[in-house]
Amino acid sequence: MSYFDHEQANRQAPSTCFVAICSGIVVIVGILFSVESASGGDILIFAAASQRDPLEAVIASYSGQNRKNIVKASYQSSSTLARQIELGAPADIYISANSKWMDYLEDRKLIDASTRRNMFGNSLVLVTAKTGISEKADIKSGFDLTSLLGDGRLAVGDPDHVPAGIYAKQAMQNLGIWDSIKSKLARADNVRAALALVSRGEAPYGITYSSDAVADRRVEVVGAFPEDSHLKIVYPVAITENSQNTAGAKAFFQFLKAPEAIKIYKKFGFRVLGVEANQ
Repeated sequence: MSYFDHEQANRQAPSTCFVAICSGIVVIVGILFSVESASGGDILIFAAASQRDPLEAVIASYSGQNRKNIVKASYQSSSTLARQIELGAPADIYISANSKWMDYLEDRKLIDASTRRNMFGNSLVLVTAKTGISEKADIKSGFDLTSLLGDGRLAVGDPDHVPAGIYAKQAMQNLGIWDSIKSKLARADNVRAALALVSRGEAPYGITYSSDAVADRRVEVVGAFPEDSHLKIVYPVAITENSQNTAGAKAFFQFLKAPEAIKIYKKFGFRVLGVEANQ
């Protein structure tokens, strides 16, 4: 088992007891890190699952410009990656799908807070498998999502720890439909897993980011959740405090703000926040 998968099963925010238990396995985890960590010249990015498509394209662009650093990325839910960093995973850059898990690491002094930036934004949508005959949904207060689902389930990132699921729960609570839908959830380990349930026809509908719908041509958007129904969706980015290649991490961090990277993120359905968005 690699360190990327080591803590996937732990879903609740760690308590003092949890951390105490984890201390007992740090030695074992450390052995795994010594075998699998990136070499000194590499840059290792831990990124939320919804970042996969644009980030892979940005990495390819960066690597194609005769850069001396090899850039690698691991994608999972923001919570899983934050816990791995807490246990000592050798990430150089962390990209979270919400502020909560970046705050979690900052509170523990595991990121360089001076590098933290809210760089990307997204929106929340209802998706279904593409058939060409799907009806659009008017998502508003009292929206009857239960009837729309019928006997099926709603695919979402687990609202207990996955940012996309947390946003989805907030939206449904504010629209007054959470109590009628919470028993009909198909909880996934991350937003891309929720998307896959829909695209494979295992769930009739799902809630994902708009960028995920762009990434999978087998699904289509049938409705968008009002932006005021949930907290603003932002992706904070920071260099980790224990980065093994700070200079390389800073160089790639700067490239993320370059016009070429911004163009890629917009192509994949993301918003780019700050003054860089106007470039």
